[in-house]
Amino acid sequence: MIIVKGKTPTPTIGFDTYWRFAKSRQDIFFARYHAQPKPWCQDPVLAEYKFTNVYRACDRVSQYLIASVIYNQTWSYPDTFLRVMLFKLFNKIDTWQLLERHFGEISLTTFDVDAYDKVLQQALDKGQRIYSAAYIMPSGSVKKYGKMRKHRFHLELLASLLRREFHLTLQDSQSMKSGFIQLLSVDSIGKFLAYQLITDLNYSRYFDFSEGEFVMPGPGALDGIKKCFSSLNDYTPADTIHWMMDQQQHHFARLGLTFKTLWGRDMQLIDGQNVFCEVDKYCRVAHPELAGISGRSRIKQKFSQTTQGIKWCFPPKWQLNLKQC
Repeated sequence: MIIVKGKTPTPTIGFDTYWRFAKSRQDIFFARYHAQPKPWCQDPVLAEYKFTNVYRACDRVSQYLIASVIYNQTWSYPDTFLRVMLFKLFNKIDTWQLLERHFGEISLTTFDVDAYDKVLQQALDKGQRIYSAAYIMPSGSVKKYGKMRKHRFHLELLASLLRREFHLTLQDSQSMKSGFIQLLSVDSIGKFLAYQLITDLNYSRYFDFSEGEFVMPGPGALDGIKKCFSSLNDYTPADTIHWMMDQQQHHFARLGLTFKTLWGRDMQLIDGQNVFCEVDKYCRVAHPELAGISGRSRIKQKFSQTTQGIKWCFPPKWQLNLKQC
């Protein structure tokens, strides 16, 4: 989608850093993919701190979702909706695997609010974390739903969506934006989460929205955008991500950077906003003079190599030039 909207954003030093970061982080991805030995890069910031992949679908949790939640077998659409939503409400592989150990394959036939609640409560009582720390999942309104633990609320919410066949209404959406709006109407689901959920559901065979149609920048991306531009001028943050992705090949070439795409797939809008989140963190060390919105000045997580292997898998409809799941 080509954005032409008056005066374009005014770049800071962070603008070129965006493209250099994307190239270097993608080089690290392929070095690790091909099991090459360290060092994977010469950038001391990338070597020391944890940054997610350029392509959202390449990160460990997204890979688990695609390979083990969506495509581990052929699920019906209602089962797929249940599985994706349940996984993403907690967004934690350990929680999913805990439920599978107790109930087997998660589907409409095994989903039971009381039984799942009991297992999750037992895990909490043992001091285990059942939610990912990646982003905060809101609880339901006490006034509207009564007092209940957050995990119970999310189980009840999912059961309610299935009872009223929300998934069928969602499947009738004609665009990613209309699906986003449907999810935004669900209690406790805000803009950032609705965008993440429609993106995850779109990995499945039951949706085929263009990822170049719609983007909803999250808080981290807004921080990154603020550091890359002194003014957006006539552009909104969403316009800016569209504009960046429209001209990605031009800027890699302008800077003399050879960017390795995902087997022929250029960065999509979700990836562009993802890189803005990571560039916000990167600039805290590389360009501390650049101010964001949140005021954060440190990168919390150091890089720690996981010993867990990844079963690489991407949606077959992407038609990437590698073995599909």
